[in-house]
Amino acid sequence: MQHLEEQIAHLTRSVEEMSDVIARQQQEIDTLTRRVAMLMQREATREQDSTGGAVFGDERPPHY
Repeated sequence: MQHLEEQIAHLTRSVEEMSDVIARQQQEIDTLTRRVAMLMQREATREQDSTGGAVFGDERPPHY
């Protein structure tokens, strides 16, 4: 009987620890989801505001 009580106590502690980990992960997922949405909105705004020309880091401008 004592062995079963010890197992239950161990399992209860494990479930509580996993629940805490899952809660922290969900908070991080929510934060990252908001950041991705914000970046997507920023990029959509940037595309709308751009004149159509994009210069990449190693690309020479057309006047060279």
